[in-house]
Amino acid sequence: MNQRNLLEVDWSQIPAPEDDGAAAHLVGMTLPPIGLLATDDTSVTLSAMRGRTVVFAYPRTGEPGKIALVDDWDMIPGARGCTPQTCAFRDLFAELKAAGAAQVFGLSTQSNAYQTEMASRLHLPFPVLSDEKLALTRALKLPTMEVADLTLIKRLALIVDDARITHVLYPVFPPDRNAGDVLDWLKANPVRA
Repeated sequence: MNQRNLLEVDWSQIPAPEDDGAAAHLVGMTLPPIGLLATDDTSVTLSAMRGRTVVFAYPRTGEPGKIALVDDWDMIPGARGCTPQTCAFRDLFAELKAAGAAQVFGLSTQSNAYQTEMASRLHLPFPVLSDEKLALTRALKLPTMEVADLTLIKRLALIVDDARITHVLYPVFPPDRNAGDVLDWLKANPVRA
C-alpha cells in the first residue's frame, strides 16, 4: 500500500492508543549520558543539555509515494501521524522557544540518513535524533512497539529540565495536537529562575 498524503488524516478513522502505563516511570528520571546522531551532523547528549529541553518521540515518519511499512499501518493504535506531529512542532517552534524550551528535538529509531532526508524535506528548524541502536530507548525503558521486525518508539513527548524528566505527555493522540499540548504545558509551567 502506498503512503497517502502524510499530512491529511481523518483522525476519527484512526484507532487511538490507550494509556498502557508504559511511560509512568519516566517522570523524575535523569537522562543517561548517551550520544545520539542528529540530522545536523552533530552528536547530541541530551543529559548534557542545560535548561528546558523538549523531546518528542514517534514511531516512524513515512515517505510520500513510498510503500508503507505494513499494509495495516494506519490501524495500529498510535502508529499513524508522525509527519503531522513533526510538522506541528516545526510550525510552533518559535512559540515553544518563547515559552521556555531552550531546545527542541525529534526522536525515533529510524536511521540518521532517513531522518536527514525527512528533516530537509519538511524544513525542520530543530534536529531529529536517531536512536537506531536503541541505546536511549532501552536505558529509559521508553514504551515501544514491534512492527515488521522493527522496534519503534511509541509516540510521546518529554519535558526535560537540566537532564531530569519533569513531565511526560503519553499517550499522544491526535499527533498533530501534541506540539500545542506541549506549548500549553510550557506556558502553564514556566521555568523557574
